[in-house]
Amino acid sequence: MTELPSADVVVVGAGSAGCIAALAAARKLGPNQVLLLERYGFLGGTSTAVLDTFYGFYTPGSEPKKVVGGIPDEVVTALAHGEGIMLRPNTYGAGTGVTYNPELLKRVWDEMMAGAGVRVLNHVLLVDVERELDGRVSAAILASKSGFLRVEAPYWIDASGDADLCHLAGFEYEMAGEIEPAQTLTTTFRMANVDLKRFKLEGGKAMMHERMKSAVGLPRTKGSAHDMVIEGCIATVAVRVADVNATDVVALSAAEAEGRRQAFVYEQFFRNQIPGYENARIIGLATGIGVRETRRVYGEYRLTREDCLTVARFDDRVLLCGAPIEDHRMGATGEEETAWAYVPGGLAYDVPYRCLVPKKSLNVWVVGRCFSATHDAHASCRSMGQTMSMGQSAGTAAAMCSTQSTSPEDLDIGCLQEELRALGAVLETPDVVSDVSRWGLSS
Repeated sequence: MTELPSADVVVVGAGSAGCIAALAAARKLGPNQVLLLERYGFLGGTSTAVLDTFYGFYTPGSEPKKVVGGIPDEVVTALAHGEGIMLRPNTYGAGTGVTYNPELLKRVWDEMMAGAGVRVLNHVLLVDVERELDGRVSAAILASKSGFLRVEAPYWIDASGDADLCHLAGFEYEMAGEIEPAQTLTTTFRMANVDLKRFKLEGGKAMMHERMKSAVGLPRTKGSAHDMVIEGCIATVAVRVADVNATDVVALSAAEAEGRRQAFVYEQFFRNQIPGYENARIIGLATGIGVRETRRVYGEYRLTREDCLTVARFDDRVLLCGAPIEDHRMGATGEEETAWAYVPGGLAYDVPYRCLVPKKSLNVWVVGRCFSATHDAHASCRSMGQTMSMGQSAGTAAAMCSTQSTSPEDLDIGCLQEELRALGAVLETPDVVSDVSRWGLSS
């Protein structure tokens, strides 16, 4: 087994939450003190492997407010300087999304990590952890093409999506599907050579949704297709695969194949039934099927549906969320449906720091879609704007704990909030209404 140089902070998983966590920690601790582990050959997780839009930056409604800031803003700015981004409304009223080129985002993540001095290790998979007698995580075992690797660190951030580190370390969690039905999985796909002008002249999204409702043979009769920042290209959220435990490799392998099958059924529907798509073709499938939830860790606090819908306030808030509860599921009689519940008044609720600290943790934080929340609250707070804000909070906290040799529980929350505000994090809903016109960010 090869011993890797130790780090002050190790981040497991380089999705949007893990990338921001690594950046936040490295900017406080300095070069080569933070190690970021990733199973794929590129960074970004769902932000680059599955989707092309950040949601959660803005509250929904007629007076949108920007509730995400700091390092996530730097990512958006870098994308805008690259080849443009655009703002667009969500099809179902979930707020304005920031649409980007996911291939460019891969490069942006690379450049930001290099600039901050983050050590990045791709093509590794966490397979075990070592713990001290008091439960503190002290080392991780990784599988790679180079054989097994071992790395030690005093502080750890689980941004794996499936709470792999917390699972191996023995922290308690709820498995999606144990209480409420788990959210469905989606294989996104992208099509090129779409005549978007003709599509819009023939009725656009309203026409497409009507034809989907009456279509025969589609896996589901709902879904969305939106134009990308690349001319003549669209991206979709249409495929749906239900009743899958995505931590079971046999079930997940079958879901991957089913997702690809459904994608090409949709391709034929678009080409045969939707004006403007006659010459369109699939040019890319998600690197892996999009998973919405698996393990959700029990933290020192658990965000609830009531917190979301009553616009809860917490003294230890580290981020805001105005996104609706968006529960992708199968109905009681087997039909596909998405259940929506909106945060009232276009407001944003607080998310407390305790949701990022597993119960009884001495040196571990959890961020991203495996953070501490019930099924419904998770369905609101899993947007990438919020997961990046979680990473910013946990990365900053981990660096502070490393400097002070303290635990997540004993960290001074007031000092953490001051650090987050200095980064540009938004901890109070602003009064200013944001410009969410298509090119609002560019202007």
